[in-house]
Amino acid sequence: MTQPTEPSFRESVDLMFNRAVALMDLSPGLEEKIRVCNATYTVRFGVRLRGKIQTFTGYRSVHSEHKEPVKGGIRYAIGVNQDEVEALAALMTYKCALVEAPFGGSKGGLRIDPRQYDEHELERITRRFAYELAKRDMIHPSQNVPAPDMGTGEREMAWIADQYARMNTTDINAIACVTGKPLNAGGISGRVEATGRGVQYALREFFRDPRDIEKAGLTGTLDGKRIIVQGLGNVGFHAAKFLSEEDGAIITGIIEHDGALFSEKGLDVEAVRAWIVKYGGVKGFPDALHAENGAAVLESDCDILIPAALEGVINLSNAARIKAPLIIEAANGPVTAGADDILRNKGTVIIPDMYANAGGVTVSYFEWVKNLSHIRFGRMQRRQEEARHQLVVDELQKISEAMGNTYTLSDRFKQKYLRGADELELVRSGLDDTMRIAYQSMRDVWHARGDVDDLRTAAYLVAIEKVAASYRAKGL
Repeated sequence: MTQPTEPSFRESVDLMFNRAVALMDLSPGLEEKIRVCNATYTVRFGVRLRGKIQTFTGYRSVHSEHKEPVKGGIRYAIGVNQDEVEALAALMTYKCALVEAPFGGSKGGLRIDPRQYDEHELERITRRFAYELAKRDMIHPSQNVPAPDMGTGEREMAWIADQYARMNTTDINAIACVTGKPLNAGGISGRVEATGRGVQYALREFFRDPRDIEKAGLTGTLDGKRIIVQGLGNVGFHAAKFLSEEDGAIITGIIEHDGALFSEKGLDVEAVRAWIVKYGGVKGFPDALHAENGAAVLESDCDILIPAALEGVINLSNAARIKAPLIIEAANGPVTAGADDILRNKGTVIIPDMYANAGGVTVSYFEWVKNLSHIRFGRMQRRQEEARHQLVVDELQKISEAMGNTYTLSDRFKQKYLRGADELELVRSGLDDTMRIAYQSMRDVWHARGDVDDLRTAAYLVAIEKVAASYRAKGL
């Protein structure tokens, strides 16, 4: 008997797209227009390093321009290839549509192991890559706006923004050519934590509806729920940190490249992160059991599983043994199409990547708007809000005294009520609102349609319909 073959990441995205459009009334031409990737640019460039010229290969893919600019991260990884970049660009199209960020989908990648290069070498490589893309308008504030992804961060985005500005000295909006920048280089408060924070808000919204909790076979709230996190990078770390510190969840397992840590009483996420930064992995961390085979911990008993690193970690080889009743995809494509079928048949509820990790692009949208408006959020209204709130507090105090009541508003209440919202609070508020509304749009389809039995299909249906509506408005 032949074993079923594992679909590639690109094939998984196409299979999930096909599953959704089979339930829609789209013309074959429009369906094909939405599905295909519009363009992929491959660049090969040389950089003189260590006394010789090294040639690098990079990609920038544009999946859909139903709205512009197109948006999507740039990743640095040795396994970057055209199929992966195009699949990620397609996911960005649907993700932006789902959370109502006014962008088309794009993605970029450079085939490189960033750990093999010094900082000054990475800067030269990044600037040259940015130059090759920018001169073809593949980086541009009104056409194509990258962001960080795996292997890149604020530092690389600052280099890209500076390179673009050097090439476009009269572009007043040059700083908006990329998002995910450091605060002192045009970034926005809350961007680093955004994807992890979005995972937290997604789970909170899931646990607000008793129907959803029941479908996953769970009860109660996030408080006390046992969570296993695969990958304690930026996304996994912030998700685990916020869920444990603010929602009372217990992080029982953390899986990394050199094994996994497990503790029934809960792991100290900050301490594990500090250990990884210092020693390069989880091995040797005290106060927890260490498993050499980290992948096996994915199959451990828990309430919520958060794959937050690479695509394809839950696949045909292990899907049947996954015990978690609820999976939230913090990474892009961590569950293959084949594994998705197995898990759905088991009754596992999956909160899909297209929605679950949309916190990053949502806050990137806020950063882009901030850059175009040339003013930080809250600057115009914060003190005016405080003054209006002070009027209310003063009037309440006068009424209390006039009625002979000695009651005084507590200092804690006044401190919280009188303080106007700063940029970080406004960003978190906007992200929370976005994640709630997007989830509710999926939930409505999930519960209302008898032919939709999972959130991923619901997410694709909502997103594809919005993309289709944009194309129809253009006359297609």
